[in-house]
Amino acid sequence: MANTTSPRVRKAEVRALIAAERQELADLLGGLRRDQWDEPSLCAGWRVREVVAHMSTGFRLSLPATLGELARARGNLHRMTDRVARRDAAAHSTAELSAFLREGAHHPWTPPVGGFAAALGHDVVHGLDITVALGLDRRVPEDRLRVLLAGVRPSGLRFFGVDLGGVRLCAEDVDWSYGSGSPVRGAAQDLLLLAFGRRLPPGRLHGEAAARFSAG
Repeated sequence: MANTTSPRVRKAEVRALIAAERQELADLLGGLRRDQWDEPSLCAGWRVREVVAHMSTGFRLSLPATLGELARARGNLHRMTDRVARRDAAAHSTAELSAFLREGAHHPWTPPVGGFAAALGHDVVHGLDITVALGLDRRVPEDRLRVLLAGVRPSGLRFFGVDLGGVRLCAEDVDWSYGSGSPVRGAAQDLLLLAFGRRLPPGRLHGEAAARFSAG
């Protein structure tokens, strides 16, 4: 039977996944101890509080404000996002930072490229930047992971500086693999982090080439 699901329906489904992810993360963040907000995340150079501040930037800043920040950063997107995250992390309480995420659960913001699937990836990966770094046993629901794993492409790997030459990623908890060569095994959400350029804590990945993608 032909697939008659319209792009509009698929978009609505992904937006529902985004809203659920943001609401669940807001709940989790609301339960963190004060000291956990100052722990380092997997996002290089940022503590938990900078990651959370960054996650809501897209729906707190208007387009003119965003362009103004980019101009102040001389067109360097990385410099702009880092400066804004550090500024907002210092300016707002942890309760406010959590609330921004909850209040923006249904906001239609998307990154410059990739649409709503990219917005879901933004939320899921930054959420994992926090929970994995803090050692929290949060499992991202499989329906969200499958949307993102299906979108792993050579162009995205290049963007995040990931070299999978001679490596095949093999999920241990869902039916998914990518690449060819020596298997690197792990939980699907850990392999997703790898595909987004993160270094994983030791022991989370397995295989002869696992050390290439592990911290320390």
